[in-house]
Amino acid sequence: PGRPDLHRRPRGAGPPRPAWRARPRAQARLGDFLDRAAGYAAQRDRPDLDATSGLSEHLAVGEIGPRDLWAAATARAKADPAASAGIAAFLTELIWREFAWHLLVECPRLAQQPWRPEWADFPWQGDSAELTRWRRADTGIALVDAGLREMRVTGRMHNRVRMVAASWLAKHLLADWRLGLAHFADSLTDWDPAANAMNWQWVAGCGPDAAPFFRIFNPERQAAQFDPQGRYRRRWLLGWQGAAGAEARAYFDSLPPGWDLARAWQDRATPERLAQGRARALKAHAGFRQPPDH
Repeated sequence: PGRPDLHRRPRGAGPPRPAWRARPRAQARLGDFLDRAAGYAAQRDRPDLDATSGLSEHLAVGEIGPRDLWAAATARAKADPAASAGIAAFLTELIWREFAWHLLVECPRLAQQPWRPEWADFPWQGDSAELTRWRRADTGIALVDAGLREMRVTGRMHNRVRMVAASWLAKHLLADWRLGLAHFADSLTDWDPAANAMNWQWVAGCGPDAAPFFRIFNPERQAAQFDPQGRYRRRWLLGWQGAAGAEARAYFDSLPPGWDLARAWQDRATPERLAQGRARALKAHAGFRQPPDH
């Protein structure tokens, strides 16, 4: 009881693929990534670049295993010293994924309750109109909405953008991280029960984390740093700086009846709104951390 269903498939996943047919594609993708892995450490946080491995879906559905990746990557690093730093960074991410599975084995309810038990009393908020706008990728925060629209259309989202989108929900909205986790689980083709749960808890602040502070991502600063020319946002936000590409339009083709969204994306990222959300999160955290009156 309490263990997640490891075999359920999210909404965007499509029909299962026979592993024996898909494995060659996974191996080919791995080979392609290793050919360009030298730039991984410097570029992996850039959603506007093709810098990541693209292997998470293959891993999630068992078309390739972490040991396969480790063996191939370490062999390439020995053969190509110029790529060794990038490959070392990639292997660190692979270890993080495996760490999530160890956590899930030790804490089967990782998707249901905080890893840090004292966070059970944090004043997370329930469903709301703001959370509905988040699910519909209509927050008015460009990087957040771009990522959520990418996920709606493709079933994928760049990892850096996942953190920013999750932080907006858990910190600026103070919404319960489990509501965001459920939306990701329903939408991602690379849904992984261990990594999804651990990473949501990491962003929310109730999971394993060596950082001694209450992390709050500023989505505008994140966009400026990791999407400096705005290529990623233009790709997914119809109307943002004149964007009118096929992928930005595809989001509206994916919507169910009843989602009455303006086709031209609207920017609502005012400095006051960002500051108020951050202040609200810090106040909630400070109050939560206060010792009880005696």
